[in-house]
Amino acid sequence: MQSRFLKTIPMKLYVLLAAVVIFAFFSNDFGLVDIQKTAIILAVGIDRAGDGYSLTTQIAVPKGSDRTTGGTSSVEIETKGATVSDCLTELEAVTGWVPKLVFCNLVVLGEDAAKEDAFAALNYFLRNEYMPDSCLIAACEGKAGELISSQSAIDDASSLAITKLFSDASVKSGATLPNSLKDFAIDHYGASESGYLPYLRAIRQEGEQQAAGGSQGGGGGEQTPQNIYTAQETALFSKGKLVDVLPPEQTFALSLLQGNVFSGTFSAEEKGEPVTLTVLEDDGGASLSMDGGPSVKLSLRVKVRLCCRGLAAPIEDVASDVVPQEVLESAERVLSESVGALFERSRAAGCDVFFLRRSLYRSSLRRYAEWKDDLLPAIVPHIETKVVSMH
Repeated sequence: MQSRFLKTIPMKLYVLLAAVVIFAFFSNDFGLVDIQKTAIILAVGIDRAGDGYSLTTQIAVPKGSDRTTGGTSSVEIETKGATVSDCLTELEAVTGWVPKLVFCNLVVLGEDAAKEDAFAALNYFLRNEYMPDSCLIAACEGKAGELISSQSAIDDASSLAITKLFSDASVKSGATLPNSLKDFAIDHYGASESGYLPYLRAIRQEGEQQAAGGSQGGGGGEQTPQNIYTAQETALFSKGKLVDVLPPEQTFALSLLQGNVFSGTFSAEEKGEPVTLTVLEDDGGASLSMDGGPSVKLSLRVKVRLCCRGLAAPIEDVASDVVPQEVLESAERVLSESVGALFERSRAAGCDVFFLRRSLYRSSLRRYAEWKDDLLPAIVPHIETKVVSMH
């Protein structure tokens, strides 16, 4: 039936339709910008520069440049201005490229920008309708521009190497606590006025690769500095300002309390010797109570298996999945100490990292108004930790 209908359409109509399509294709860019005139921004680093900002943008460029022979080529450009928007305007002025943020997957706040006011730096990105809400946000040691411009030892672009640190596997290991632009803003503008970001550090590697133009015979060619990156620490924020940085063991404890860990490892002891355990199940939480005064129950229940001993063991021990009771008790002490240190450190910094004020706001506006300024100093923690063997 359909083919019979098509046969009845005059040939002139086919020609007319083809002409319309060709005319539309060659006379309209369909709302797209010429790729040769566009700066596809992969990542940005924000630093304070006097009374304004320094913005380092990592821009994707066509493959085959002199910087790489494959993968994702990029170039880093630094601009300055009174605001982040001014920096991007300057970028367009000095390059002729129109900045596009739709593919931006990483924003890094330098140490000074994070300590002064993170959301003054992020204001432009929250307003930009093309900025993805899922864009990852991080703080870093030192200058964000230096981090973004650094040479990665494992990828063509530093931003690609850094975002690998926030993969699902990394989150399940408890090694890092990633955060997005959307979620960080929600936490900041909520009742708790607190938040956290992964804290990045670059670790320089002594690479063998020579810089472009260096001697191939080893006579005077400079080595290319290369870096790997770590995000095992967590930056705490209160009212938009960086107030402290959690060490790796407290980052792991916070991951456990959020119920995120399903493959991570941590160390305990048996007879003074180290034993590594793998987390198989993780049930954690923080619950606020106002009965008889404010208190919080920080509870953990984790199921583990023995992953590794620090010493040689008999074959029957290697073949067994049972975790000795002494190791389980040691593991409970280790986790309880980490949770307690995490709570006291965040309280001392004034960071409501467990979002207890938000919980109070949702449960009782009257009590929130009464306790919002004094909740953290007055609250009493109760820590409950249970570690069980898989068998």
